[in-house]
Amino acid sequence: MVGGDTLLIRPGERIPVDGVVLTGESSIDESMLTGESLPVAKQPGDSVIGATVNGTGLLRVEATAVGRDTVLAGIIRLVEQAQGSKAPVQRLADRISAVFVPVVIGLATLTLLGWLLTGHDLGHALIPAIAVLVIACPCALGLATPTAIMVGTGRGATQGILIKGGESLERIRALTAVALDKTGTVTEGKPRVTDVQPLADLPADAVLRLAAGVERASEHPLGQALVQEAQARGIGLPDTPAIFQSITGGGVRGTIEGRDVLVGSRRLLDEAGIDREGAGPALDGFETEGKTVLLVAVDGTLVGIIAVADTIKDGAADAVRALRVLGLEVVLVTGDNRRTAEAIAKQAGIARIIAEVHPEEKAAEVARLQASGQVVAMVGDGINDAPALARADVGIAMGTGTDVAMAAADITLVRGDLRSVPAALALSRATMRTIRQNLFWAFFYNVILIPLAMLGIITPILAAAAMALSSVSVIGNSLRLGRFGRAGQPPAGPAIRPASSSL
Repeated sequence: MVGGDTLLIRPGERIPVDGVVLTGESSIDESMLTGESLPVAKQPGDSVIGATVNGTGLLRVEATAVGRDTVLAGIIRLVEQAQGSKAPVQRLADRISAVFVPVVIGLATLTLLGWLLTGHDLGHALIPAIAVLVIACPCALGLATPTAIMVGTGRGATQGILIKGGESLERIRALTAVALDKTGTVTEGKPRVTDVQPLADLPADAVLRLAAGVERASEHPLGQALVQEAQARGIGLPDTPAIFQSITGGGVRGTIEGRDVLVGSRRLLDEAGIDREGAGPALDGFETEGKTVLLVAVDGTLVGIIAVADTIKDGAADAVRALRVLGLEVVLVTGDNRRTAEAIAKQAGIARIIAEVHPEEKAAEVARLQASGQVVAMVGDGINDAPALARADVGIAMGTGTDVAMAAADITLVRGDLRSVPAALALSRATMRTIRQNLFWAFFYNVILIPLAMLGIITPILAAAAMALSSVSVIGNSLRLGRFGRAGQPPAGPAIRPASSSL
């Protein structure tokens, strides 16, 4: 396929390339690329983006960009560049071992020379020197990091937190800011009815019943939201409209039980000559909250307003509160409009908002946060979030999102629950704390016993037993991470002292 080719995009199909609509009208779900939660109406002359999903209309599209020239291919290149720019984190255990091993060999050599210079023969001098080498065998130091990481990542997996490796655990411990995508991360990613405001003699349920009765003949996501809300309220829907008309980008019109019902935008009602007087305050209030407003008119009279919005996920506000308690700044980064972003941020308790950001700009916004001295985690679920996930110090993908986002992330939240983010942070801190404990006790054990081995008080046999016990103690201490609780803290119960403290 090359630029200039014509494609026929059927309802529900994924658009394979970037292009321009030649004929047909439909609504396109562009949320995975733009962050806009509601479908975008398309008509001849409008551009479409590859990898987005066509709605209910049949479109004939002329390809304008294919292969490496598409928006999606550009995003993938950004992901690869961001991933390649990350420097691996140097393990603390490696740094200690790099110094420790030469020092121990030097101490063993000094021990051998010291015993020889004090008149002992080679056989007797070798015993304390060997004891020093055995006692200082860095098994405990070598096990300190991998055992804790293995248990920590395993415990995270049981809680739906998939961590790619130890470097991710190290980075998440140092976080100072968390950037959250909106659609599909903080919100459900699909529209729901939030308010039904009657404006005439009809009660709210009657307004919703008539509107949903017309919309049941439509496949538009907003219409389906009305139908689902009516069903959830136990409202019996009328028969399918005898006459039905869908106005792309405007709304729907149909005949229900002999009544002419119109559901749609302000423009649709204005074109139909229907008076909107008295609806102003309610309209302004809903739109200020970032909601999409559907006006309902029956037989030429405005009878009600239905507000539809992408609602926040259960637990999103709790997750934001927990992150703030942990001392992190929370930022909402979205491609959606500012008014909608502000409404969602207010519900979730997020103070800082970066709205109307294009996909390729999200990574730049993360870079700006990093340039200000922040250690940043990015949480997202869409293709449009992938460059930012890769650019962030820690990328966290929702398991309910796209494969591209999960591939770019360091951590995947299988359940798509935002409350897993503070849990992952707490798990990381607990794991790194365990690693430091392991390293401390392994080092402390050597500081106490090496001098005794140099003096000949500890024989090689006792040194081997002590060395084995130190390794067991480190493993035992790491296994304590298996008790890490679902709420981000170890379960209640008596604290277990590090086993190696007995040495």
